Amino acid sequence: MIAPARRVAFHVVRRVFEDDAYADRAFAAAAGELDARDRALAHRIAYGTVQRVRTIDHGIDTLGRRPTRKLDPAVLAALRVAAYEIAWSEAPAHAIADDAVELVREAHLERATGFTNAVTRRLSEGFRALVASLPEGPLKHSYPDWIHEVWVRDFGEEEALALERAQNEPPPLEDYRGMSRASRLAAEAVGSQPGERVLDACAAPGNKTLLLAGEVTAVEINPGRARLLAERVSGTNVRVVNADVRELDASGFDRALVDAPCSGLGVLNRRPDLRWRSKPLPELQLELLRAAAERTRPGGTILYAVCTLNADENEAVVDATGLEPEPLGVEWPEYAHPKRPEFLLTTPHRHATSGFFIARLRV
Repeated sequence: MIAPARRVAFHVVRRVFEDDAYADRAFAAAAGELDARDRALAHRIAYGTVQRVRTIDHGIDTLGRRPTRKLDPAVLAALRVAAYEIAWSEAPAHAIADDAVELVREAHLERATGFTNAVTRRLSEGFRALVASLPEGPLKHSYPDWIHEVWVRDFGEEEALALERAQNEPPPLEDYRGMSRASRLAAEAVGSQPGERVLDACAAPGNKTLLLAGEVTAVEINPGRARLLAERVSGTNVRVVNADVRELDASGFDRALVDAPCSGLGVLNRRPDLRWRSKPLPELQLELLRAAAERTRPGGTILYAVCTLNADENEAVVDATGLEPEPLGVEWPEYAHPKRPEFLLTTPHRHATSGFFIARLRV
């Protein structure tokens, strides 16, 4: 009998890499009937496999004697799950191999069961040593080269590797629940007060919105997300508008929050598939900041927050606005940006929370 956690992890891995599904949604759909223990185990295996897939595929290519690109998708998924457990768990090798074979058999690929068994056995004998022998870098820690290169450029080699290691570890429990310490810091740094008019330019899902004081106009471009947000904030100081903030017919706000879409390089530990689909969005971020500035009164402030660790989306975007930063590092010195202390920068390896860039700008 296949272990329930492995079966769920197998289906999640297939959905992510064959259907381009989001890991959290695929997991929620697959794990509904698991008890708490199996759910936690399935979560660790599924997310760990998706995170480590570059390293895993290197191991399968090296030890399996057949390129991963030539393998049937079900065989590849079974081997990926097996490889993750072999290298990063204490599960018995025979149980891992047996379940990998049975998953392939259930996928009606009886002809591939012998191959699956042989490769899993080779992985159990040599994959841990192979991973240990890899040089420090994006292959060993399973990141796209471009993320490694951005972090080395922005933080140096040692810090980049520390970030890579930290974002392969489970995040703090509060991050899983949707409101990290860094996220709360961004909402607090808005500085909104009772009686002020406040614009939340990219509001859903509303975690920061609900922490804002004053008369809040929460703008969300996606109709479904706007509807859910409206339900969540019903009866509060928040009014939801389903619109693109760049086209919003309103102005004169005292403060604005631009929690902009970004590459998400600060939350890769809780978004395991994001490292494989992530893209920087500096042009969009600059458009949103400018739209907020146009709708904020002279002398008002804009809080720019993004959950990424990439100067192209952080400092460079703020600099391009021409707006004057307020010195946040004076108020929160423990989170002051190491190169630009007028900004805040939280990092998973130094602060045990999500990676966020935060700037407050005077209009």
